[in-house]
Amino acid sequence: MPEETTPHPLPQPAAQPLDHVARIQAEWARERPDLDVSPQAVIGRLHRLAGLLTEELCVVYRRFGLSEGEFDVLAALRRAGEPYERAPGELAAHTMVTTGAMTKRIDRLERAGLVTRRRAADDGRARVVALTRAGRELIDQAFTEHMRNERALLDTLTGDEATALEGLLTAWLARVEPGREATA
Repeated sequence: MPEETTPHPLPQPAAQPLDHVARIQAEWARERPDLDVSPQAVIGRLHRLAGLLTEELCVVYRRFGLSEGEFDVLAALRRAGEPYERAPGELAAHTMVTTGAMTKRIDRLERAGLVTRRRAADDGRARVVALTRAGRELIDQAFTEHMRNERALLDTLTGDEATALEGLLTAWLARVEPGREATA
């Protein structure tokens, strides 16, 4: 009679450790089984990812001596095209901050010699903010590095994953933010 052999078990893939969001979901599911905590799987991860991405983006801004808000102002002015100027209220709308916060940003950028303020030609009460030559040179350098940084961050996904994610985020944002894009 042939000798019986014990089959060797096939190696099993290691269980994926729970990430931060999954641990929070598990705790809530334990404590509040009456609630559907599944939205945290998406919202919680997006929130964490947004924070991590912001940290990585700010590394580049700091390299150029800028805060995130200051980078946004300079970028909004640069995107305006020649002569690279906008009214403060328009800048606030393009960067989604209050006019008070915009004033503080403009003050800092003006002290640094990166922007100037002047009265509008068509309305003596209105002001216009414009990039200086130094401001344009700085934002051109900073934006080039910013795009390299964004590319490196996005390259952690495959091309298909990035395309699918872009489509999903575009559709979701259009539903959550209806009508806001036209005014921003």
